[in-house]
Amino acid sequence: MNDEITLREIRPADDPVIAAIVRQSLKDFNANKAGTVFFDPTTDHISGLFKEDRSRYFIIEVNGEIAGGGGVFPTAGLPTDTCELVKMYLSSKFRGKGLGKMLLNKCMETAKELGYSKMYLETLHELTKAIPLYEKTGFKFISHPLGHSGHNGCDLWMTRDL
Repeated sequence: MNDEITLREIRPADDPVIAAIVRQSLKDFNANKAGTVFFDPTTDHISGLFKEDRSRYFIIEVNGEIAGGGGVFPTAGLPTDTCELVKMYLSSKFRGKGLGKMLLNKCMETAKELGYSKMYLETLHELTKAIPLYEKTGFKFISHPLGHSGHNGCDLWMTRDL
């Protein structure tokens, strides 16, 4: 790929674009269910959510176009050494090009810089493109959710050491 790829922190102007990508991604995989970020009101104001201490949200752009995003968040109820990988989604036209891996690596690197030693994520079995990426990057399935994300529609949980 000979494209210009940029990873940067989210800005308020990105909110409507990334919210649309998140929701369309869930629709693409028939995962737009209750109890997921699809219906989470914070999805419309992601930049505001990431003003929280020890949190970051990154936008990945290809040739100036927002391709997706993903972030690190200190979800309530998690141990202080553990962050959650949150709202990581790519637009369909940018999937399968290695951008998810770049975004995930940036989130893991940032999590370490923020002082975390573990990362947790919640997902859905329908998200068949994301799960293999998580497994390839060292995430292991666990049998139950951690913390209090409020996303009780998720049915798979994973963690990894950083």
